[in-house]
Amino acid sequence: MFKAVIPARHASTRLPGKPLLDIAGKPMVVRVAEQALKSGADEVLVATDHPEIESVCINHGLQVVLTRGDWPTGTDRIAEVAQLKGWSDDTVVVNVQGDEPLIDPALIDLVAKALLEDAQDIATCGHAIDNWEEFKNPNVVKIAMREDGEALYFSRAPIPYPRDAYATESWLQGVPAGQLGIRHIGLYAYRARFLKVYQTLPPARIEVLESLEQLRALANGFRIKVCMIQDAPLPGVDTAQDLEKVRALFGSR
Repeated sequence: MFKAVIPARHASTRLPGKPLLDIAGKPMVVRVAEQALKSGADEVLVATDHPEIESVCINHGLQVVLTRGDWPTGTDRIAEVAQLKGWSDDTVVVNVQGDEPLIDPALIDLVAKALLEDAQDIATCGHAIDNWEEFKNPNVVKIAMREDGEALYFSRAPIPYPRDAYATESWLQGVPAGQLGIRHIGLYAYRARFLKVYQTLPPARIEVLESLEQLRALANGFRIKVCMIQDAPLPGVDTAQDLEKVRALFGSR
């Protein structure tokens, strides 16, 4: 059994009020919660800093927790929920991003199961990159992994760096398809004891440089299991263009 928490922040640089944006007749945060409710979670909650989002969730019969408004990350917001709820240290909590209305419930189950069956502190997902432009794109986060499937490092840079392919200018021709690297999928499962510690840790230097909060966990010795999936999940909503694509996908269903 595990908990699924959806952090839903009202402020957004690109799309203000993003959790409330309409997708096929329902607010985005409701669409995300509906997907999470199809998973094996025994409890699904929305964690928000805004009364309007709280009201919308209540009106749609969703559990919601009103949190502080000054948290820098969704992980901090979820940690507050774990504390308010008094969840035990071994409770597994899945962070379901509030802008993923098409998230596959099976993916939520996958990362939760990874922690329920193993000893790591965090679990996340990744899939093989077979596109050179994606491998170079700093908006695509890459993972370097240990042989046992735990994360060594996350970066916006191309990692592992294909030295020989670059040196010979063969690029893709020098690297087999699907072996360029591993793309990180921003879905996390945590043990509640990690969440309690996370809030006490100052930002790590590598976290600030890369602007990747998961590096704070690695920098402080926490273990992150990577669950490999075959294909990229359906798109989330970061921009107005993403929103229109997701609306179109819902409209075609």
